[in-house]
Amino acid sequence: MISQSLKPYVIGLDLGGTNSVFGIVDSRGDIKATTAIKTQAYTDVESYVNAAIDSLQIIIDQVGGIDKIKAMGIGAPNANYYRGTIEYAPNIAWGHDCCVPLADIFSQRLGIPVAMTNDANAAAIGEMTYGVARGMKNFIMLTLGTGVGSGIVINGQLVYGSDGFAGELGHVTMRRENGRACGCGRTGCLEAYCSATGVARTAREFLSTTDTPSLLRDIDPEKITSLDVSVAAGKGDELAKSVYDFTGEMLGEACADFTVFSSPEAFIFFGGLTKAGDLLMNPIKRSYETHVMPVFKGKAQFLISGLDGSSAAVLGASAIGWDIQEKQVKDE
Repeated sequence: MISQSLKPYVIGLDLGGTNSVFGIVDSRGDIKATTAIKTQAYTDVESYVNAAIDSLQIIIDQVGGIDKIKAMGIGAPNANYYRGTIEYAPNIAWGHDCCVPLADIFSQRLGIPVAMTNDANAAAIGEMTYGVARGMKNFIMLTLGTGVGSGIVINGQLVYGSDGFAGELGHVTMRRENGRACGCGRTGCLEAYCSATGVARTAREFLSTTDTPSLLRDIDPEKITSLDVSVAAGKGDELAKSVYDFTGEMLGEACADFTVFSSPEAFIFFGGLTKAGDLLMNPIKRSYETHVMPVFKGKAQFLISGLDGSSAAVLGASAIGWDIQEKQVKDE
């Protein structure tokens, strides 16, 4: 059981390709204070950490100082749970072509234990503890943000594999011929199509290859975002809706393939793209039932995260922080 006597809080960091969101969390899962910085604003890890510490210090002071903090947990792209490193993360400028010992860096700067896991794994832990996956022991979490991440839970445990990198479903190859270039260096990855950046790219391709009238034609093609597509689709824009049909078709196809190795009771979707609601979810479900093996038809649920914003990832990351303390107590 988690002690609340002297150090009642942990820090959870949801480190995404676009934003880094920090939360100070108590043992009941209540987020007491939050702050954020732009991940993309920094090109080297030293500048990023300096900005993070400056921002963190404000909310640490709000809860009584660092002496009230037991530990820190980080959810980040390409994070190695075993080593506490970010390794060759395609969407992070300062972690793109190197191995960054981020857990050790934060631990040295803050003077507390720090552990790290993949951002999608952190979201899965948060969802399993506080969200729609409560009570589930077999599910797959898909995070649809700057990239496509995944957290795979089988028999109640996250899948890490031998090296800490198992479960990178965003980099499953979906199109082998003329596949889009992906930030990971390969082509045809799910992430290149079904991330927020992938949706914007699909919109630009549809605009350039069709004459379909669209509200999106009033926007500079290079400035179109997934939010623009969502707004247009919500207004009944046929081209924008076709972008979501295309995206949902591919996600459903991918989920049908993923089902064969874990037979999940649910696929849970998290991230900005889920704000499109049924515009995305209905094509996913239709495609899944079309492509899945008959023995699996009608079994899996398709759910949107029950936690708002980055709460799932922040809470999941904080759980990693609590876990450090639990392990230390057992070791002692």
